[in-house]
Order: sequence, then C-alpha cells, then structure tokens
Amino acid sequence: MKSSPFLAPVPFYWCDHCHVPVMGKLCACGAKTRPVSVTPPGDVRPAFARDRNLVNRLFTEQFGVPLIPEGHLALLNKVPDEDRMEEVILGGAVVCAIRYIPAEERWEVLPREAAALVVQPTKRVVRVTDEAGEYIKEGKSVLMPGVVSVSPEITVGDSVFVMAESGECVAVGRAKMSYAETVGATRGQLVRTRRTQKPVIDAAPSTWEDAIRANNAILDLYEGKSIEFIRDVIAKNPGIQPTVSYSGGKDSLVTLLITLKAVGKLPIIFADTGLEFPETIENVRKVRDLYGLELIERSGNAGFWEGFETNGPPAVDFRWCCKACKLMPVKELIEETWGEALSLIGQRKYESAKRMQSPRVWRNKNVPCQLSAAPIQHWTAMHDWLYLFREKAPYNPLYELGLDRIGCFMCPSSDISCMKDIAAMYPEMWSGWEAKLADWGSRNNKPPEWASKGLWRVRESAEEDGDCDSHF
Repeated sequence: MKSSPFLAPVPFYWCDHCHVPVMGKLCACGAKTRPVSVTPPGDVRPAFARDRNLVNRLFTEQFGVPLIPEGHLALLNKVPDEDRMEEVILGGAVVCAIRYIPAEERWEVLPREAAALVVQPTKRVVRVTDEAGEYIKEGKSVLMPGVVSVSPEITVGDSVFVMAESGECVAVGRAKMSYAETVGATRGQLVRTRRTQKPVIDAAPSTWEDAIRANNAILDLYEGKSIEFIRDVIAKNPGIQPTVSYSGGKDSLVTLLITLKAVGKLPIIFADTGLEFPETIENVRKVRDLYGLELIERSGNAGFWEGFETNGPPAVDFRWCCKACKLMPVKELIEETWGEALSLIGQRKYESAKRMQSPRVWRNKNVPCQLSAAPIQHWTAMHDWLYLFREKAPYNPLYELGLDRIGCFMCPSSDISCMKDIAAMYPEMWSGWEAKLADWGSRNNKPPEWASKGLWRVRESAEEDGDCDSHF
C-alpha cells in the first residue's frame, strides 16, 4: 500500500515564552519551541475575526461559554473529512475541532480536554467522583456508578466533557445515554471516551506582531532561499520571458513580493475566468497599481460556458473548467505575447497530495509554451501569512470572510459549508448559478435535487486530466 505523501513532519511549533506559533525549533527569543501535534498535512493558518466568531458561537451553543478569549491568537488547521473539519489551536494545543455535517446542515464541536484549561463548560457536562476520574483518565468509559451529575440537555450522541469533582477535565467523549435515561439509573455506559494526548497548553495573550518578531529569522531564511531559487531558474532559462502568475490569492501574492526583491518588476499574468469574486478582481487591480506592474490578462469566460453546454457543470472529479478557463487562455496569451514564458507560480506542496508530489520546475502538457516554477513550494500557509503580515501586503479580503482558498465562486471543490456561506454573501451570483444548473439539469433529465442539493458536484465515472490541477 502506497504511503500518504502527507506523513512528512509538520513544521509547526509553539514558544511558551512568547506565546506564539513558531515555524522552527528555536524562537527568536532564544527559547526552544515545542512541537504542536496537528493532523497532516498541517497547513495551519490564522483564525480571522469571522472564524473566531463562528467557533465561539458554536462552542457557546453546545457548551455554554465562548472558547477563544480576546487577545489570544487562534489558528485553524483544515483536516480531511466528509465535508469540512477544522482543528482549532490555542496556546499551542488543539482545543477542539469543528465539523460540518451536510446531511443535517449543522456544525458539530468535537472538544479536546485542553479546552477545559481555557474555559469551564457549563453545558453538556458529566461530573464524576475523583476516584472514578482516575480510572477514566486511563481510557475507561464513563459508567453510571461514580457519576455525580449529568447536564439536563445531554442527548444520545452529544459530545460531552467529563469533569471530576476536583474540577479537572478527565476526558471528553460521546454520550451513550440521554439525561432522561440516567435519571434513577445505577448501571450502564454513559460516555464512550475518546483517547487524546495529555493537554499541554500555554493560555496567554499575544499578538501577530509578537509572532512576526518570533519568526523573523525563519522568514528571512525562507525568503532568501526563494530569492535564490528565482534568480537561479531565470539564469538557467535565458531568452525565455520571466513572468509572475497572479490569481488574487495569498500564495501568488507571496510569490510576487519575493520576485520583486529577487529580480524587480516582471509582467503579471491573470486569467479571469469570469467566475471570480468581485474582491479578487479588485485585488488584482490594486496589486498592479500599488507595485506599478504590467498586467496582462485574458478571459476564459466564453470557454467555460461553451464547456458547460457540452459537459454540464464541472465536478470534483471532472474539473474540465480549469483547462477551459485558465490553461487554454494562458496558453493563447503567452503564444501571442512572447511565444514562450517562464512563470513563477504560487504552488505549495502542503496544498494537496498532487502538489506534494509535484516537481518544483515543470511544464504542463496542456500549456507547453509555459515553463512553470514554484519559489514557495516548501512554504506552509503559516509561513505565507506571517510573511504577508510582516510585509503589510494587500491580501485578498475574502480570507477574512471565512474562505481558506480563493478561486471561482462556485468551484465544485469547495466545501458545502463554504458554498452555503457564499450563497448567503453573494445571493445574486449564487441564484444566477443555480438557475443555470436547474436549466441544464432539466434539459438533461436530472431530478430537481440534482441542482438544489449539490449533486452536480460529483460524477461517478469521469477521469480528470491530472495536469489541470497545476496552477496556470
């Protein structure tokens, strides 16, 4: 069985002295950092205000109190799941995960014991004697003997905290009995506990300015290696026009900033799919004007709608759209403008399994006139964000609206939870898309729920062109 490409070590640490994330084993203050255990690929990113509000709202609804205190840095780590699951990190510890359940159209909080070191839950709490707590800490389930009290709102399947009379959280798990079933009961399994690592947490306030200072030397090192790579790849390919592919996302912005330091201004290429968020178009123009760059763009909108009529909407496993809207327009642009181009692209190996395995310099078979190179291939999202914060760069405001990736507004690879947010924030754009789906579905004998329930996102028998996963 082939091993997962995401089993490599995750470069994510915490300084308990500065109370910040550090992307290396030594903080700028001189203190050794401790590794933070997060689920691979470990592409940790900041939790912006909207993310923090979501976590606090969900935690309050389910456990009675908000989780993230004011003035404390919070981070998110997206992990594999049916739709969307995010680990929430505070003080160098995973304190919970939030998980969206599409079939029930709701979010669920999966707490960790470390959360009880930050706040004291007031709902969904099972209290046990200190003696029973000692057994439970060893991984035993919670049985009715030894139970002191049960929160009245607990139902079967709820995530719960198990607290000893001393106030210590001895476990978290799922309720196997409801409160009503526990009344008068003397036997039975009340909670099946979940084994977690013993919590180590540094619950102290800090700022992103603190985090930048702690990571300055690391950022300088990564920046220097990327600059060296850019200069080297350009020197090895004389006679080919160097460019920067800019999409309006954080990765391409970091690549652009580093390129400016490495070789100065280069033309930037933007493929406007016609399905971009308005904030993305605005960001492209803003970056062009701020840095005084030549912007060369091409629209792929016509190609999308031609493909839509022939193939139907793109799906997770049939993204013909990337070739039609991005790769082919870029191919035409390069051939008409220079004949051949070297494109510096914001590809990172932590983005996906395919990109983990991708070479750092390559040619996409669909765009043979473009030699692509990835200066930030070894950066994580946290490297990106710390660098953008340090450089005071104009990143796309969509990230602060809860989007973790920037692309077409109706990308089939987006989570259903994300699509629901987009539909609420951009009702006209989304209703227009649903009308197109409904019309195509009606003409092709699809049931009504095919459009309304997102079934268009999946094809059972289609092969995707693997090279379409590459950035343009």
